[in-house]
Amino acid sequence: MGSKVLVLNQDYQAISICTAERAFVLVYLNKAELVCDRKSKMMRSIGANYPYPSIIRLNRYITLPYKKVALSRQNIFKRDGYKCVYCGSRKKLTIDHVIPRSKGGRDSWHNLATACQRCNTEKGDRTPEEAEMAMSHKPFRPSFIMYLRDFNGKVSDDWKPYLLMN
Repeated sequence: MGSKVLVLNQDYQAISICTAERAFVLVYLNKAELVCDRKSKMMRSIGANYPYPSIIRLNRYITLPYKKVALSRQNIFKRDGYKCVYCGSRKKLTIDHVIPRSKGGRDSWHNLATACQRCNTEKGDRTPEEAEMAMSHKPFRPSFIMYLRDFNGKVSDDWKPYLLMN
């Protein structure tokens, strides 16, 4: 098992991803309905076969606070595609403060970027402009939908309409 299942709120808004086992339990307990199943797989018990969930929708609307992606080292690497924003290398990656701490730079989505050790050392205690190093993209805060869509590996074709990918 171990497959990922997209969980939708009652209004069909994507709210999370869970395991197939958890999704099956929610459907079985009538807390959710099966929106889409994987045709190539079945869940089997001793006495019955069940559709293998791909997307489920909760039967009750869940009010959620604004969902935001946590600022973490791993999420910065994911956002930047595990590549240095200066040279594109994938070796010996570190986190770079675009505006150095010594110049008032803080730990934020807009000031942290993935850099290889060589570029981070070369940039040193300077801004990219001072070091004359161009960035492939400016750091940004990813949205929760973007996080679900882009950072969780391969997205099933069934999920794309719910993750605004059409």
